[in-house]
Amino acid sequence: MNAHFFCGAAAAALSLSFTATPAFSQTATPSGGPQPLVEVGSGNGGAEPCTHSPICAWGKGRDVIIHEQHKPDLGFTFAYPFALPDGLTGGVSAVALNSREHLFAFQRNPAGKPQLFEFDQNHKLIRTIGEDVIGHQNKAHGMAIDAQDNIWICDENGDTVMKLSPEGKLLMTLGMKGQRGDWDEAKGQRLLWQPLHLAFAPNGDIYIGMGHANESPNDTDKSPSNSSGAARILHLDKNGKFIRQWFGNNAGPGHFSMVHGLAINPNNGNIYIGDREEYRIVVYDGNGKFVKTIQMRNLVCALYVDPHNQLWMATGQDGQFFKIDWDGNVLAAIGNGPGRGEGQFVEASYMAMDSHGNLFTGDTSVGRITEMVAPKK
Repeated sequence: MNAHFFCGAAAAALSLSFTATPAFSQTATPSGGPQPLVEVGSGNGGAEPCTHSPICAWGKGRDVIIHEQHKPDLGFTFAYPFALPDGLTGGVSAVALNSREHLFAFQRNPAGKPQLFEFDQNHKLIRTIGEDVIGHQNKAHGMAIDAQDNIWICDENGDTVMKLSPEGKLLMTLGMKGQRGDWDEAKGQRLLWQPLHLAFAPNGDIYIGMGHANESPNDTDKSPSNSSGAARILHLDKNGKFIRQWFGNNAGPGHFSMVHGLAINPNNGNIYIGDREEYRIVVYDGNGKFVKTIQMRNLVCALYVDPHNQLWMATGQDGQFFKIDWDGNVLAAIGNGPGRGEGQFVEASYMAMDSHGNLFTGDTSVGRITEMVAPKK
């Protein structure tokens, strides 16, 4: 491991885990929020800054923060067996595997070009799901496949989550395309705010993570009824019926400013939120009660529970995937760091594991799919 320490109050805060009162819960619309822990500078050139984590380079943006890197120690090698259609160069934001171990890839392509692809077990492209089914996804983001092999995709800037059948037929659309706002059952208003990822409880309940947060105040003109832009978790049953929601309300213990990663602990049903720009994992129980915050040393870009109930974390622009325990301790690592070479990633993101232990991932900035091949036992 190559660990680096940070300026100011950083060193004392590493590997911090604490509990507190939840930020905002149930159906109330968030307003205001806690005062920032520090004054945030404006020299980040518009990039999403790390703002309130105790290990941030305050207000300077993530490009100047030296993160922790781990030596790859799991023996994985790298392959690139998936050929996306010629001319499609957008970043692959997410991948997912169904029960037949067919891999689906969700790609950020311009209007008029397909964005959702299915490959068989031999890595051959067998289906393209086009705009005639899903329309143009304004910003392809997270994707997940449920226990019945239905495919769910999140359009961050289109503000919808779509459910497709295993055959690729549109079954359900949550939210309304191009209308960003709050889900308010009392008003009969069922809008989404930047859906980024989703996860399923064992009983089929759906948890949708929403909000880049630091970008959201710049987008309020899309929905005049919503001016807060707080990150949030929406909890629905398997049929899309509202159960509850809770809001991050920005910084501090029990809060979160972004839901870039989302995973459910199969042992207890706890919800693990990847609060990327705050370098932390925030944990709630399945009913929205705050459990703890786990401070990390890297951007928490994605979280994933593999078929063995092992938790993984993608470190975003650090170009690595960490095998971690449920308390956030790093157990092992895969990945050769940032870049475009073999085993490198510009932005490591959502992943999936097959029955042989191989991991698959896209790269939100590079139009390719990487297979991280597990060593043979």
